[in-house]
Formats: sequence, C-alpha cells, structure tokens
Amino acid sequence: MRKITYREALREAMDEELARDESVYLLGEEVAEYNGAYKVTEGLWKKWGDKRVIDTPISEAGFIGMAIGSSMLGLRPVCELMFWSFHSVAYDQLVNNAGYVRYMSGGLINCPIVVRGPANGGTNVGATHSHCPEAIFANIPGLKVVVPATAADAKGLLKAAIRDNDPVYVMENTLLYGIEGEVPDPEDGDFIIPIGVADIKKLGSDVSLIAHGRSVLTALEAAEELAKQGINAEVLDLRSIRPLDEEAILRSVRKTHRAVLVDESKPFAGVSAQIATLIQEEAFDDLDGPVKRVCSLDAPAIYSPFVEDEQLPTAGRIIEQVRKLF
Repeated sequence: MRKITYREALREAMDEELARDESVYLLGEEVAEYNGAYKVTEGLWKKWGDKRVIDTPISEAGFIGMAIGSSMLGLRPVCELMFWSFHSVAYDQLVNNAGYVRYMSGGLINCPIVVRGPANGGTNVGATHSHCPEAIFANIPGLKVVVPATAADAKGLLKAAIRDNDPVYVMENTLLYGIEGEVPDPEDGDFIIPIGVADIKKLGSDVSLIAHGRSVLTALEAAEELAKQGINAEVLDLRSIRPLDEEAILRSVRKTHRAVLVDESKPFAGVSAQIATLIQEEAFDDLDGPVKRVCSLDAPAIYSPFVEDEQLPTAGRIIEQVRKLF
C-alpha cells in the first residue's frame, strides 16, 4: 500500500469531495492563494478556483457564521481554523448556531458544516495557541468531534465528516502533518471511516492504553517499551470523541482488566475523565486496579520547548502509571 503524509491525506480527502459534490467548498484564512498556513490545501485553489476555495478575512466569527448560513441553504462548507485555539472568538457560531439549529428547527434544517485545523500543544507557540478543546465541543449535544491520529484516519474521517449532515469538528495536530502512513489508493475505491468507531492500533492482553490524536503514537511508543518488560499493552485509538465508541472501550478493558487513559488535553473535566466514569460505571467488576490517567499537566501551555515536552503526555509517564497496576 502506498504511503503519504497526514497533510497529503487531508488534502486528498478534500480534493475528492470537491470533485464528487459541487456543493462542497473550502474557506478560511490563507487557504486559497497562499495554499494554507500549513500547506494542507496546497494546489486546491489553482485547481478549483475562487468559487470553491475561498480566502477569508481574519474573522473566525464572520467566516464560520457565513459557512453556517450557507450550509442551512444546502451547501457543504469546510472551514479551516489556523488554530483551534481561536474557537473562542466564534464560540456563539460554533455552539449556539451550528450545534443547535437542527434541534431548534424541529429537524427541518440541517447544518452540514466541517471545521478543521490543528488543536494541540508541543509546538512552543504559547498558551493562547495551544488549546485542545475536544472536550469542550464534545459536551455540546448536536456536535460531532473527531481526532485522527494517522494519515489513513485523517483521510477517511474527513471524507465522512464532509458527507455528514451534522456539524463535525475535525481536530488535527501540526506535529502529525509531515508523518507518513499507509493510505488506500483512490483507484481502489472510496475510502471512508465511519464516525464513532474506535480502532485497535495494537492488540494486547495485560493493560488497555486508551488514547486519541498524537497521544496514540505516544501510547504505541510506551507499549513497545512495556513489551520489553513483559507487559503486553493494547492500544485503543478512539478516533471519535463524540460520538464515543463506548463498546470498544469496554471490550478492551474487560479483556485486559486494567486501563491507562492518555489524553493531551487538561485533566479537569476532560475526555479521559468521561472515559474513566464510563469504565467505573460499566466495567468496575472487571478491573484489577484503578483507572489511571496521563494528561497534560494542569497549567497553561508552557512556552519553553524543553518544559512543554514534559508538560504533554510522554511514554515515560505512561509506563510509570502502568507499572503501578502490577
């Protein structure tokens, strides 16, 4: 199977959907003539033109609001946020408008909008540019949130998001954009990954490492080291935060009887807190030890590269928590 980068996989997904459905269009700051701040949309404006790939002013509230309005009239906009950290200036549009329009219209009006872009720390850009807001939006009924960890998942989930009739927020990671992975060739057929289905990235029997986004790669690194110590860790990639594949989580925990949750967002009221509650309520009797969590340290993102590296989940911190369960 061919290998392409995470960035190329996202671009390929958008290119294919632009070709498949004339109601799809892209918009955001610098996505057109500049080829995207992270070059994810490179070449798409030249190929599809001004009506399908649109540069916007620096106003997230403005262009997301415009996209929502157009989606209510039958278009399928794909918005790029230069950073998901800028969600707060468009919170009313993202939540009160996109999130609730179908419910408040009695199911008469859909809002098939995609908002995508990087949501991560680890790039030393300071506290205001390093948010991981997946838990914030997963808290809103009516919104879907996906966090792909690999190139294949990035392509398959983005294509599914563009075709979905609900708002889907795709949270990427700048540190993943250049990483290659195996992705099916378009000539082999339409490649879609259903939203709400987790994926076992490594089978194991002794402990479940449950993660999403770049934390999946950190969990795989920890699993490789744990294998040298005689511990066979399973790595479950959530892929989708809302809807959450609860059955996949419970199956894994009931098999291994131990769980360590790896989550780059902050620990307080985060994704891992929700999963810990799920395991406690539904699989408590299957556990041989307490559920452990490895999150970003509970402080604003630290600017210093060396300190921020330690603030985020590391393989060493995962291994430390696993060892406490044996």
